Amino acid sequence: MSSPIDPTTDHYQREDDVLERIAKIVAPDAVARGEVYGGDDAAVLRPFAGQAVVSTDVAVWGVHLDRDLFSLTDLGYKAVGAALSDLAAVGARPRGLVVAVTAPAGTDLDALHRGIAEAAALTGCPVVGGDLSSGREVCVAVTVFGECPSRGAVLRSGARPGDELLVTGPLGRAAAGLRRRRAGAELADELVEAHRHPWPLIAEGIAARGARVHAMMDLSDGLGLDLHRMADASRVGFVLDEIPVADGATGDEARGGGEDYELLMATDNSARLRLIFEDRGLRAPLRLGTVVADPAVRTAGGEPFPPYGFEHRL
Repeated sequence: MSSPIDPTTDHYQREDDVLERIAKIVAPDAVARGEVYGGDDAAVLRPFAGQAVVSTDVAVWGVHLDRDLFSLTDLGYKAVGAALSDLAAVGARPRGLVVAVTAPAGTDLDALHRGIAEAAALTGCPVVGGDLSSGREVCVAVTVFGECPSRGAVLRSGARPGDELLVTGPLGRAAAGLRRRRAGAELADELVEAHRHPWPLIAEGIAARGARVHAMMDLSDGLGLDLHRMADASRVGFVLDEIPVADGATGDEARGGGEDYELLMATDNSARLRLIFEDRGLRAPLRLGTVVADPAVRTAGGEPFPPYGFEHRL
């Protein structure tokens, strides 16, 4: 049994001060009527419209972001951006997020949470709660909550033979950004920015759901892995005509670099999809190829397209 905490000790005061500072950093400008964020044992949210969507993502300092090249503020931002991309991947509208942080003594938690707060504010998804604990490594676990009214979430398992495969943008920017940063590029470099500050394509995901795409997912681990995951879940194959490569990236980075967080979509009506994107001022989706019935057929440019991308070694 642990000893009771003495509120007069320096340790208690330091922890209390840290939590108070963090609460001020991540506090949204306004709280939705009828909701409670922070300060209690649990956040209180109003009922969700349609399906409630929940996802959790973990970012580890030194694994998901090079600690020698980027800041703790970047880690906080990237953790939130990557987690919110999972909501975009099913077409959900964000409602809130909670953050759990473990870190060794001496970690600049204010800097970390400034990144979290910046990403939350820019994406309109408030931080509604969280937790803090000591640990050997800096780890940021972000759980996001969203909602999918009317037709419900778009899953990766709905691709059908004959569907057109499209992606929301050219690929390889994040991997190219890491390469460029390692070569001495500034943090403000456009490709470096894509690596350290991923932007979750919430508006695009909602638009794609409205366009009734059959399947969708985000490209977090690279097209070479994630497309196979969609094909496996849908029990189909695919034939790719081309892979759009971002300016400054290589073909290999576009195929398997990962962390682009572009959305991969399968639809039987690409004209409707493009029209809705145009109507909402969004960048036009790019064609990749076609879904085929035979799961064994998986090619790009007429050549076999084996799985290739980023995988954690557990």
